[in-house]
Amino acid sequence: MFDLDSYHKAKTVEEAVALLSQNPKAIPIAGGTDVLVRLHQRHPDYRHLVDIHDVTELKEIVMTPDGTIMVGSGSTFTDLMESRIIADNISVLSEGASWVGGPQIRNMATVGGNICNGVPSADSAAPLLVLNAVVALKGPQGERQLPLHEFYQGPGRVDRQPAEIMTALQIAPDDYRGWSARYYKYAMRDAMDIATIGCAAACTLKGGSVSELRLAFAVAGPTPMRCWKTEEKARGAVADQSLMQLIRDSVLDDLRPRDSWRAPKAFREHIIKTLAERVLQKALNQCGVSLS
Repeated sequence: MFDLDSYHKAKTVEEAVALLSQNPKAIPIAGGTDVLVRLHQRHPDYRHLVDIHDVTELKEIVMTPDGTIMVGSGSTFTDLMESRIIADNISVLSEGASWVGGPQIRNMATVGGNICNGVPSADSAAPLLVLNAVVALKGPQGERQLPLHEFYQGPGRVDRQPAEIMTALQIAPDDYRGWSARYYKYAMRDAMDIATIGCAAACTLKGGSVSELRLAFAVAGPTPMRCWKTEEKARGAVADQSLMQLIRDSVLDDLRPRDSWRAPKAFREHIIKTLAERVLQKALNQCGVSLS
C-alpha cells in the first residue's frame, strides 16, 4: 500500500481540472509507471493524486477531416504501436514507442506522462519533435496549444500550468505527408534501459536534394532537443555522402551532451554523430535513396 494524503479518480477532463484546482498539491496520475516509483520512495510531492487513467477522451487516436492526427495524452505505448492511423502515417512514433521498457511498461505508460515528466530521455520526445507536434492543454483558464519544443523548459520542467491537463498531441498533415522519418535508441540494454542517446530524423526530398530536414535527440542536452542550425545548413543539400559529412561536422553545435554515470561526454558525442548519420540514412532509404 502507498501512503497517500488524498486520492481522487476523475471521469472527465473537466472533473480532473476541477479536482486539481481544489488541491494545488495534487498531481495527475495516468499510467503511473513513474509516479508509483516516486510514491514507493515516499517523495513528498506525490502524496496527493488525481487519477485520470480511465478518462476515455484522453485515450483517443484519431485523424480529423483536415488530416490532423490527434494522439490522446492517455494513449499507452501499446496503443501507439497498435494504431493503424499511426502505423500508416507517422510510424516514427510507433517506432519510438517500441523502444519503451518491456510489454508490461508499454501496456501502462502513457505518451502524455512520458512528455509531461520533462525528462531528456523520453523515447517519444524525439519522434514527436521531428513531427512538429503541438501540445494541447486544458485548465481552469481554458484551452491552449504550444509547440512541443517550447513545452520543455529544463530538466524535469515543462510548461504545464497549475491544474492543467495535457489532452493531446497534434500533428498537422503538412508535418507528415511527404515526409520520411525514423528513430533509433542507443542504450546498454536496448529497450529495457534508459536511452544513452536517442535520435530521430525526418526529411523531404526534391530532385535529389534535401527540401527540408528535421533532426532531434534525447539525452543530448537538458531537454529533448531539435538541431535547428544543422537543419538549416542541410536545406538544399544534395542527398549524398557530402550531406552525411555536413551532419557529422555540424550536429554537436546544436546539442549539449554531458558526463554522467551512464556515459562520459566524449562517448555521447561519438554516439550522437553515429546515430545522426545512421538514422538519416534510414529516412533517406524510405525515399528510395541509398548512400551505400
